[in-house]
Amino acid sequence: MPEQLERGGLRAFPIKMRPRAATCVVVSLTLVLGASTGTQAVADPIAEFYTGKTIRMIIRSGVGGGYDQYSRLLGRHIGKHIPGNPHVLPVNMPGGGGIVAANYVANVAPRDGTILTIVSQGLVVDQALGLNKTFKADLRSFGWVGNLSKSNQLTVAWHTSKTKTLKDAMTHETLIGATGAGSISTQLPAFYNNVLGTKFKIVHGYPDGSDVNMAMERNEVEGRGTNPWASYRAMTPRYVTDKMIVPLIQAGLKKEDDLPDVPLLLDVVKPEDRPLAEFMSKSVSVGRPIATTPGTPPERLQALRRAFDAALKDPDFIREAETQRAEIESMDGEELERIVHELIGAPQETLDRVKVALQPKDKDMSAAPKPAKAANGKPEAAKE
Repeated sequence: MPEQLERGGLRAFPIKMRPRAATCVVVSLTLVLGASTGTQAVADPIAEFYTGKTIRMIIRSGVGGGYDQYSRLLGRHIGKHIPGNPHVLPVNMPGGGGIVAANYVANVAPRDGTILTIVSQGLVVDQALGLNKTFKADLRSFGWVGNLSKSNQLTVAWHTSKTKTLKDAMTHETLIGATGAGSISTQLPAFYNNVLGTKFKIVHGYPDGSDVNMAMERNEVEGRGTNPWASYRAMTPRYVTDKMIVPLIQAGLKKEDDLPDVPLLLDVVKPEDRPLAEFMSKSVSVGRPIATTPGTPPERLQALRRAFDAALKDPDFIREAETQRAEIESMDGEELERIVHELIGAPQETLDRVKVALQPKDKDMSAAPKPAKAANGKPEAAKE
């Protein structure tokens, strides 16, 4: 028998053939081997990594609020635009006005691109000013994926309150519900008190924005510290259509199109305080920001950014957003990253003045009532 030769795990036998036939065999083998090598070369490492994986979407609030709505909406559509099509699992992690979730993402979560999170709007300001010692994250190190909404922040009164205008809020005390110390729902009313001269009494400590809404409905408070206008229209549209809330002031870079008569912070502030108002108004544009963990490989961050942009153009996403009345006014990850860095790196004089303006005075603060007890004597779980 002819001698058997081992080549790459295949057995080859010396065969006599004409020179032309031998040439054809060599060419054919070259093409086959080349095709095999080429397949390996073009394999997508991003798709290989994400295939079979689950991305956890860490949501900084409880079920049912605006942050939850936007997170779940994106989560249902972004997976099919990420190479490998990973499953996206929503995980609610409320607490501290978003601080609990941000600390987890910064210090505990895996740094491999399998985490997405919606960051509390007020936390960029919180870090820039060093307002809360329990906040242990550096948002400049987060991988910023994109921003879902730039909707203005509205401070509102409930329709039964005698406060109907911003001027009213400057003449008498109005009880305003808010969540945690790091949340913008506490920061903005304090800013208005200290800069504009309003007399908001900030009732803080509600677990979530939906709890503040319920407190308004049962007349426990007269209004809500702040909430995006888009969120009111999407999550509680009857508040808008039935005029159950009275907008007092809006913060943002320009007025909402359908709120031309509601004062804009930039229009009512004194000239000497305009740098403070500009800082706060710019921070509002970071409305519903999506990020991944610090240290995520750059190529995976870019893949997540591309998937975010593609998801927002997806007809299925657009259709569902319209059904939910979720207003989408997006910002890409690069621009979002730039704004975060600009806010945290603002001139120290501005930061110092804003820090003072955002600190609520003791007389302006009041703790939210504790949850009612159930029949078994234990506190009832708050709806979050």
